[in-house]
This record gives sequence, structure tokens and C-alpha cells, in this order.
Amino acid sequence: MGHGKLKKFAENETFRCLLQPDASSVLAKPEGSRELVLRDHAIKGNWNRDMFAKAQPIVLELGCGKGDYTIALARRHPEMNFIGVDIKGARLWKGAKEATEESMGNVAFLRTRIEFIDAFFGPGEVSEIWLTFSDPQLRGSENARLTSPLFLQRYSRFLRPGGIVHLKTDSRFLYEYTQSVVRANDLEVLAFGTDIYKQGVLGGGTLENRRSATPPNLTAGPLPLMRPRVATGFPGSPLPEPMLKDIDAVFEVQTFYEQMFLKMGLPITYMAFRLDREGKAAGEPFAYPTDFDAAYWREAEGPRRSFSHQPSKES
Repeated sequence: MGHGKLKKFAENETFRCLLQPDASSVLAKPEGSRELVLRDHAIKGNWNRDMFAKAQPIVLELGCGKGDYTIALARRHPEMNFIGVDIKGARLWKGAKEATEESMGNVAFLRTRIEFIDAFFGPGEVSEIWLTFSDPQLRGSENARLTSPLFLQRYSRFLRPGGIVHLKTDSRFLYEYTQSVVRANDLEVLAFGTDIYKQGVLGGGTLENRRSATPPNLTAGPLPLMRPRVATGFPGSPLPEPMLKDIDAVFEVQTFYEQMFLKMGLPITYMAFRLDREGKAAGEPFAYPTDFDAAYWREAEGPRRSFSHQPSKES
């Protein structure tokens, strides 16, 4: 391990905004059992009390990397509290250091595996979740995708009623998979777009039986970084007013990797949806999609799978 990384790890210990729990704090082995079970961390339900300058709606970014998106969103929305989650301590150092140096009272970071996420948040504690350029798990387990029914089940335990999940990705495979999951569970789509910088973002409604809800080509070139970036003249519901700020962020907040993708000419997709399910009992499992053609979309993704999804040596 390099000296620079060791220095970052040591400095991480000094950041009040960075929570780095030991695995033992969320994993336990019940007496007489050989299996480890997840248990609640002390921060669960207490983020606003223990980590932030004041109590405000909480937004998570899962798989936040260096925290660029988390920091940028927090600057735009001082009326909300933001938590970036990642397992890589060397990456989190950058965001935690920036938040500390700027005395950002509405930013925190959590170093943990996302599989453990519902050990850290209580019912209704989170208002929104952002998934920004997550690994699409092209050849990995379906359950490892952050929009799989397994993960949606976890999110539903702490996302407030009406809470929103945002997916922004360069992976058409992950975008189409997520659409299939949304259809299988009859979730409300608030907005979507398959090439947002050329076509804008559309109001959603329900996808129902609509396969690959692809908008028309509305402009020959990139959309200006100003409103209106919400496309009209296409079937769908008007965007609710609170979503307009989120749409601004979709265009104006860009990670390092997103900027690289745009230079490479790769389309960026976006979708926002709610997890509320009418007529479903609390805790009822989310359904797995039956209409997703993984082989087709894996082939469509082709060899262009980018460096952002390659294994990292950082830890």
C-alpha cells in the first residue's frame, strides 16, 4: 500500500463527516447459529441528530466514488442533507476533505458495503436516492445490480412514502434492465430519457406495457444548459414542480467519468421513479422482470464498456 493512500486513511479518521463503521458493528452471529446476520448500527434513525448541522430531508448517493456528485448536490440544495456511500476509503477521502475544508454542514459520507445499507437508515429517514454511473453487472449476478428487486426491497425499508430513486448511467443495459424492473412492479416513473443531452428528459407516468420508452430525436445538437430541458409533445405526465430542480441537477452536475463519457460521444440516460406500490403489503418482495432481454442488451453494450466499471485497486 502506497504512502499516499496510508496518509489518506489516517486523515479519514479525523473527518467528523465521515462514518467508517467496523463490519462487527453491523454483523452479528446469533448464539447457536453459524450464519452472520445484519444488525442495526447506532446511527440508524439518528443521522439528522448526530451528523448534520440541522435536521433536513436526507438524500443518499449510493456508490458515490470520490463524492463529486454528493458535494455538488449539497451546494445546490442547502435545504437538504446529503450522504455519499461507498466502500473505497481512498475515494471517500476527497469528498470528506472537501466538505470539511468548506465546513459543509449538510454533507456526510458513509464507508460501507451497499449490501448493508438498511442497517444504517430507519423507516422514512431518506427522501431520495441517487444511483450515478453504477456498475451494470453485465455478466455478474442480477442481484448485484443496484436497481434489482433485491436492492429496491432494501431501499423501501428506509425511503419515505413518495420518495424518489434517480438512476443516471452511461449503460443502456442497466437503463433497460431498470425499466423492466419498474414495469414488473408497476412503479410510477416521473421522468426518463435515453440520450438526455440531445433529447432532453420526458415526463413519465406509467410504463405499463411500453417496452423501451425511447423519446424522439428532438434536437440535432446538445441541449443548452438552461430550461426548458424537459421535452414536450411526447405522451407522458407533466413533471411535478419539485422535480424541476432535480432535472437541473441531472444536466448541470457531472462527475469526472460523465465528462469523459460525453467526450467519447456516449449517450447518458436518466430515469426517476417512486417505490410506492398500491395494493402491496409492506415488506412484500419486489417482482423480478420477465421481459428483459439480457443477451440483446449485453451485446448492444458491446466492447464500449468503459474504464469506470473496471475493478479498482483503491480500498
